[in-house]
Amino acid sequence: MPRGSVIDALISYAKENDSEVRNVIIGVSWTCVYSRYCGVSMTYHTGGNMGVRGFGHLEERRVSELAEYLRSWNLLEASVGLAAVNSVIDPGNATEANGLDVALEYSKGKKVVMVGKFPGFTKFKEVAREVIVLELNPFLIDPINGILPSTAAETVIEDSQVVVITASAIINKSIDRLLELARRASAYVILIGPSTPMLDLMFDYGVNVLAGVRVNNPYSFMRKISQGCGMISPEKMEGDVSFIVKVRDSQP
Repeated sequence: MPRGSVIDALISYAKENDSEVRNVIIGVSWTCVYSRYCGVSMTYHTGGNMGVRGFGHLEERRVSELAEYLRSWNLLEASVGLAAVNSVIDPGNATEANGLDVALEYSKGKKVVMVGKFPGFTKFKEVAREVIVLELNPFLIDPINGILPSTAAETVIEDSQVVVITASAIINKSIDRLLELARRASAYVILIGPSTPMLDLMFDYGVNVLAGVRVNNPYSFMRKISQGCGMISPEKMEGDVSFIVKVRDSQP
């Protein structure tokens, strides 16, 4: 296992693969940094009146500088930081596939813990032995239907078989603890969402499947997220993005 945190590793990667920044967009749902590639992350709203350091001049900074924002507890800045890291990642040999479909296949007959309430999560209840959703939003908590507060991770992951983690856990800094709990349970881990860094180094932290996006048409994509596109899908975005998946070579 690597000694440093996931965030340390991602920032180091960005510094080693530094690039000029062409554009930065912070939309209602998604943040984009366009440098070598078009990097995406969820726009993490924390309320209050916090802005982003250097707003209006972010394109004047390099990816290595914006990547440092990932350490910030102003999670809007951290969103920019993760998008910056993703903007210098070449997914390489990733396969075009929907990560939720992959997760659904691995979940058959197993206890599944989902960190984040994903679209279509009810499909998992049809095939899994048990499904528990961990959710930060207090208004979505529904224990009767297996939707628990995120603090329940300490007890419900310990006997899980599949753990599906939203990549926004990198932004809110919960990723390392979640991966540690999943390792203790010897669970199969799927990191999912447009924010996912499609980097093989994530496999060193115990992730088995990376499920993210590839942006095919950066300028069209950025225009759509700046105009409040909501949830991302290849169909909805008119081919501007593709869902992609990378699977760890050696399975546990």
